[in-house]
Amino acid sequence: MSFGNSSQDNGSMMSEINVTPLVDVMLVLLVVFIITAPLLAPQSLKINLPKTESVVHDDKLQKVSLAIDAKGEVSMESVRMSDDSLKEMLKNRATDPNFQLQIQADEAVNYGRVAQVMAIAQKSGVSKLSFLTITGK
Repeated sequence: MSFGNSSQDNGSMMSEINVTPLVDVMLVLLVVFIITAPLLAPQSLKINLPKTESVVHDDKLQKVSLAIDAKGEVSMESVRMSDDSLKEMLKNRATDPNFQLQIQADEAVNYGRVAQVMAIAQKSGVSKLSFLTITGK
């Protein structure tokens, strides 16, 4: 009894790969990832966050301007000062919880100098710091 003994079936090995089982496995994995991905998101952890009132910007802040010119020289409220005197001035004023330091740095000043001034402010206890820029077109 012969089961379709054709001219191509002469005992040679089959050279094609059956990809159907591979596609089936990949589709199952895709479905598993689609189902489990939302469970991994932080908002799906069922955490009850405390309710707070909305934050209102405090206009009571005592905003002090600190300018750094292109040469790297520092002026606080239009008074030139050295790094040591700046440090002492900031230590005295940073104790006020409404104190905010606004830095205005020339665009030509080296970033390293701006980082030094920021470090002085941080060591002096300044917790509120902002940068002023001009919005351009």
